[in-house]
Amino acid sequence: MGVTDDDFMALALEQARAADARGEVPVGAIVVRDGEVIAARGNEREATHDPTAHAEVLALRDAAEVVGSWRLDDCTLVVTLEPCPMCAGAMVQARLGKVVYGAADLRGGAVLSLFNIGGDPRLHHTLEIVDGVMAQDCAALLTEFFEQRR
Repeated sequence: MGVTDDDFMALALEQARAADARGEVPVGAIVVRDGEVIAARGNEREATHDPTAHAEVLALRDAAEVVGSWRLDDCTLVVTLEPCPMCAGAMVQARLGKVVYGAADLRGGAVLSLFNIGGDPRLHHTLEIVDGVMAQDCAALLTEFFEQRR
């Protein structure tokens, strides 16, 4: 039996916990190619003062560097929270093959919840979408983070 989406999500959760430890919103993302993790990042907006330093964007940048191309059509992004419009747009621009996410974001999710950027046939690229992987674990981490700050 091979590595599953749950196994990869566990790795993304490690990135989210590391982001949490740095005072960042605990979102983690990894990029997988041919069953191997080629990029792993957590949010870095606070540390870098960069509004685009979402885990997904950082992981896509690192993956493109590893692959040697901006086209990531044979890659899968695994992320703990449903991507926002910026990140979903970056996935389309990267021609990403697949996205797997954990917790839905009913207020800002751009993959299925609020918008369907990754699956919109009017765009030049659509990607395979798998939602709800380890959703409770992913959501609990975010809920705890925000409860501690209120």
